[in-house]
Amino acid sequence: MISNRHLRKTAVAGVLAIPLVLGGCSLFGTGSSAQIDPPPSEMEMQMLKSLETANRSAAETEESLSTVYLQNEQGLLAPVSLHLPKGKGDAADKLNRMLEMLVTDGAYEGMLPAGFKGVLPQGTQVQAVTLKKDEKLAVVEFNKSFGNYAAEDERKIVEAVTRTLVDDPDIDKVQLWMDGAKLNEMPVNGFPLDRPLTRSVGINLQLGEGTSLSQKRPVTVFFSASNPDGEPYFVPVTRFVDADSNPVTGALGELIKGPARGDGLERVLTDNSVLKAVELSEDGVITVSLEDDMFEPGEKLPAQMLQSVVLTVTENAPDKKVRIWLNGQKDVVGMDNQKYGEPVLRPERINEIPL
Repeated sequence: MISNRHLRKTAVAGVLAIPLVLGGCSLFGTGSSAQIDPPPSEMEMQMLKSLETANRSAAETEESLSTVYLQNEQGLLAPVSLHLPKGKGDAADKLNRMLEMLVTDGAYEGMLPAGFKGVLPQGTQVQAVTLKKDEKLAVVEFNKSFGNYAAEDERKIVEAVTRTLVDDPDIDKVQLWMDGAKLNEMPVNGFPLDRPLTRSVGINLQLGEGTSLSQKRPVTVFFSASNPDGEPYFVPVTRFVDADSNPVTGALGELIKGPARGDGLERVLTDNSVLKAVELSEDGVITVSLEDDMFEPGEKLPAQMLQSVVLTVTENAPDKKVRIWLNGQKDVVGMDNQKYGEPVLRPERINEIPL
């Protein structure tokens, strides 16, 4: 189990590890500045035109950020926000390209950040994505290579495809086809597909030993991890709590318990964290009251700690705002200078990991 001191040190490092721009040091070393002749005017114009062309080319070949679910080095799925290559511009085409980013050794492999890879079998092609807007349903047809995977990867493939699509606000359900035929079950290990896939499938499922699902409900929590370049990111994990418990309270309880040993995830709340209350106001704001004697009054709190609470709450209570109070203090500010003591929304994109 990670110590509280380590948690604080890691969180601080995650916030402070920002490239320094426009610093006071010289690009070519220290010492007195040498006189450099300015470039001739024609050369200067050529340089400016080249820069303008490069910027325009980048804008023409990239779209806004889109979130896809990729596998990390520990085999866990995580949302990763990436710039897609420019496409036709319609929604179905965009979803098609998002799913193609999940293909192992696919055309977009070079666009994935360090430590991540796709989960769809090599050679998989997305032949069509059809949107039925009135049903909020996405119908996805893959080629025959979609069935060339190991049995132990089946659920991970289902989860990655489902989450990548249902994160779109216009999609609630997903139906899978392969080689021209609707799938009633996954082709290798028989995961049932007799009804459309939804978020209820869960992600990175963790079942406690001897857990009886008949009296349980799933909740999803967000822990922290780092890629090989030291870039922090969040990983969702689905666990099960008592069926009659409040999903937000149950999820925050699991967040405080921390990650399972050996899964490569890191604590985001300390051993001293206590959940005192979860309250929903009439205007749709969920107030999470925590106690933790590790932090002094007025101290800025680790951003990853606060962000994970926001992500966990809004995952289990969609479309709600969240505010966090600590040790009775309502003026809670993170090391990212965000005021978490005031209502905040779930971010549209998470895990923007540099390439």
